[in-house]
Amino acid sequence: MQSYVDSQRLNSLEGVAETTVPGVRFYRSTTGCERQPLLYQSGIIILGQGSKTIHLADQHVDYGAGDYLVLGVPMPIECEAFALQQQPLLGLNIDVDPTLLHQQVDQLLRFGNGHPCQRCNPELGLRAAQLDARLADAVARLLTALQTDAEASIIGPAIVAEIIYFTLVGPNGHVLFDLAQHDGHYARIARVLNRIHAAYADNLTVDELATSANMSVSAFHRAFRQVTRESPLQYLKKVRLNKAKELIVNEGKRASDAAHQVGYSSPSQFSREFKRHFKATPKALLN
Repeated sequence: MQSYVDSQRLNSLEGVAETTVPGVRFYRSTTGCERQPLLYQSGIIILGQGSKTIHLADQHVDYGAGDYLVLGVPMPIECEAFALQQQPLLGLNIDVDPTLLHQQVDQLLRFGNGHPCQRCNPELGLRAAQLDARLADAVARLLTALQTDAEASIIGPAIVAEIIYFTLVGPNGHVLFDLAQHDGHYARIARVLNRIHAAYADNLTVDELATSANMSVSAFHRAFRQVTRESPLQYLKKVRLNKAKELIVNEGKRASDAAHQVGYSSPSQFSREFKRHFKATPKALLN
């Protein structure tokens, strides 16, 4: 990862940068961060240097250099990040393309290869594990390919497909298997979460979301909490607040404008909930 940083002149990067392979992003942070609310997108997150602790409701996941997370769905979490021995955190985020995932799962099932741990604990969409030899080799080859535009374009997507496959058949691959089962509760909730992230500013109701999942309201509530550790309305609120923070910090929007843009009709309610969630006012985040 440091070789990639050097080749791309990213030694001053603080945050996330897109690579030349679609769906692959590189992360670097010099100092890490204290515990703070974040919105983790679904995918495979590989840490090459430093360590992180992810808090989700009453659970937490620790992972460090050589570990990876598998997230089946977008998760509003709280994260602590630590730069160790005065070295920056380095990581790689890889999206899991749904079409590719379904193709790989269909082929595995055609060969009679279901996942041995498919039903171990399918409801929690947050997993950490250590890279095995094959997965570590594929990640290293991807990082090398990313240093040359031609290699990144020609063989980068194929290596990403390898990484998804090795993750799929690895110890935490059942998260992705469940995601590919169209009629399972996990996949239904995943589709609802995609809708929330696409239409968070709309007046979404629990009844409407339950109907879109083809579930009763009670079954929907239960399945939603199993997957996200949140109620539907609490999840929607956290998505809106995180989106508002992005608008304020990254785009310079006024708090009132950001509130309206993410679906709040009451600026005072937005201010209260923003301060409660981020432990700071919108104005304080800009200082």
